[in-house]
Amino acid sequence: MRLPLAPVVTVAAALLLTACNAGGDTAKPAPPQAEGAAAPTAAAAPAAINTIDRSHAGEPGPMAVSWEMKGGTKQKLGDHAGMKMLVNLWATWCAPCIAEMPALDKLAGEVPVMVLPISQDMEGWQAVDKFWGTGKFANIETGLDQPGSFAEAVKARGLPVTILYDEEGKEIWRVAGTLDWESAEVRKAIVG
Repeated sequence: MRLPLAPVVTVAAALLLTACNAGGDTAKPAPPQAEGAAAPTAAAAPAAINTIDRSHAGEPGPMAVSWEMKGGTKQKLGDHAGMKMLVNLWATWCAPCIAEMPALDKLAGEVPVMVLPISQDMEGWQAVDKFWGTGKFANIETGLDQPGSFAEAVKARGLPVTILYDEEGKEIWRVAGTLDWESAEVRKAIVG
């Protein structure tokens, strides 16, 4: 029995959009831990999407995991010691990722923090270049995380995921989903 093409395409599109923001709007933040309490386990509920999550604060970032920059050079968090970094995991197929990119570019030109988008596109630079183009963004360059080692190391559960690291490469906070990058509250959370 053959299925009509329209329902198959609809289901595929729904699955693709779901993957973009894994966790859904019903995710609840983990309850605060009492001093001296055991750390949450991997089975703990993820923080709500589109909100700042400090549950990983103080954890060292994956300093030795590299990503590729345009032209083939490799970089890693350890290469950027001494500077605060806002790492944004994104992909060309993720609508919220694409929508927030101009705001991240603007943010990078206005705050003393390195803003680094790192693409998770399986098709590599071919997919990234179609979106990124030449001269589209004035303040940011994108890297490429293939085969997804950085995303795996930070346990990203969907896209976009943005993580703020301090000058020593330790996590300050993260957000699964998007934020209003132009809001005073978010900017204060970035610059401290």
